Formats: sequence, C-alpha cells, structure tokens
Amino acid sequence: MSLLVVGTMAYDSVKTPFGERHLALGGSATYFSMSASFFTKVMLVAVIGDDFAKDHLELLGARGIDMNGVSRLPGCTFHWQGEYGYDLNEAKTLATHLNVLEKFDPNLPESYRGAEYVFLANIDPRLQRKVLDQVKRPRLVACDTMNFWIHSALPELKKTLEMVDILFINEGEARMLANTPNMVKAAREIRSMGPRTLVIKQGEYGALLFHEGEIVSAPAFTLEEVFDPTGAGDTFAGGFMGHVARMGEKELTPALLRQAIVVGSAMASFTVEKFSIDRLKDLERREIAERFRHFKRLTHFEDLTAEA
Repeated sequence: MSLLVVGTMAYDSVKTPFGERHLALGGSATYFSMSASFFTKVMLVAVIGDDFAKDHLELLGARGIDMNGVSRLPGCTFHWQGEYGYDLNEAKTLATHLNVLEKFDPNLPESYRGAEYVFLANIDPRLQRKVLDQVKRPRLVACDTMNFWIHSALPELKKTLEMVDILFINEGEARMLANTPNMVKAAREIRSMGPRTLVIKQGEYGALLFHEGEIVSAPAFTLEEVFDPTGAGDTFAGGFMGHVARMGEKELTPALLRQAIVVGSAMASFTVEKFSIDRLKDLERREIAERFRHFKRLTHFEDLTAEA
C-alpha cells in the first residue's frame, strides 16, 4: 500500500539537558517518513534549499523513500532552533527561519496522485487542502496541526478537518481547539468537526485514541536515557500510519487501531534515545518487534471478573 506524506524537511539546532546538536536533520516529513518506511512504501513531498546535503537525501533514499516529490529551491532549508529543560514535553522555540518553506507550493507528481493513504503533516491548513485536491481517491486521510494554526487560521483549519479521517494533536492543542479542559468532551467536540478518529499525543505519558465508542490508552515506553524528544510525535504518526497502510484493511477496526497506537509509541520511543534521526537510521526490524512485544507485556493484565 502507498503512503503519501506532505510536510517539512529541516535542519534543527537543539539543546537539551543531555547535550546539543547544531543543524541536525529534522522536519516533520523526515521523521514521519523514516518511521513509516519500516512498514510500507512512502512517497515524500517537501521543499529543501541549496544547503540540503546530498548524503541526507541518500540516507532517506536508502530507506526506500520515494523523493520525486521533493523540490529544491534557491536559498536555505527551513531551520528551527529550540531548547528543552528537564520537562521534555515542552520545547522553547528560540528561532524559526522559514527560508524556502515560505515558497512551498505542494504539487504532486502524477505517480503520487493515486496514493491510498495520505498524511498531512503540520503545515498551513490551506496547503493541506491543496494536497487533498490533487489526490484522486484516498482510502484514508490523516493530518497533524499545532497551536499556531488553531490560533491564527481556525476557519481554514476547520475546513481541512472536514476532509480528514484521523487527526493527530497534542493535549494542549486539543483543549485549545475544543475550548474545554476535559479530554473526553474535547474528543467529542473535535470528532464532530470531521475526523472519525482522534489521537491525542501526551509525550512521556503516552497517547489516547478516540474512535466511535472506543477509548484506547497507550503508555510511553520507560527509558533510562532520553536525549532529544524532537520529532517524537511525527515518528509516532509515522509508525501508526505505516502500520495501518501495511495492513491495508478496509475499515479502521478497534483491533487495528490498538495495534497502530502501540506501534506508534514503540517507534517514538526509539527516536528520543538519540538526537535527530540517528537512532532511526540504525534501527533494525527485530528491535521494533521486540519493543512491540514489550509493550504488549506492559499493558496485559488478567481478567479478575471470575473471582468477583
């Protein structure tokens, strides 16, 4: 099954209490693609500048990621600079340089327009809709967004949400979008805007999924060392959508969604172990399978109703 992702490729300068990296490979589409490529064929749409290194393109290509949709424009690649304290759930943005991203105009290659699964990473909701206008008959559409678009482009975002099946969003953004502090009420309000399925990312506390009458909670994997949480949410979405595309089921069943949220959590747990995509580029499938099994053991418990 084919999975199309449209988002950013970037260079990040990140500082955490455990180290720092300058101009490390990042971007929502980069993390998503690296994660999803372990499960399915990925087609990537993004824009890069003159400064984007050839070996970084080769690294993505080595994962089998189709990059015919990546365009190179004169200028510098999108650059984000941020810092984390010991609360790794929140990043402090020090600088954002859009650079060539200001001119991003996603035009899909003809070979991408038949994509069955689509993920719209965190970009302007108007550009997200432009992408959907170019895809013929997608089986499933998912998107991500952030507080900036909720605050500055809410009417445009709501138009986009009417066209998607799954929304990925963090806890604070869910409260902002639904204008309520309660997650259950927020989920009901957001799902009334269009998405049948809502995934609320909770950082080091895991993730919540709302689908029809189902509520699924997946814990985060407990690690002794966390170096860099940048891109964990996009890696989570990549694992989730990659698994859904790989299975190719006609419906989003509760069983499939439970698997997908655990696969996403497992993939995100690898990303934070090193800076940038360093852990993902060295990752092996057997490690993913073992971590998935660990999650299964972590969430399993015996039924006590027979003793009641």
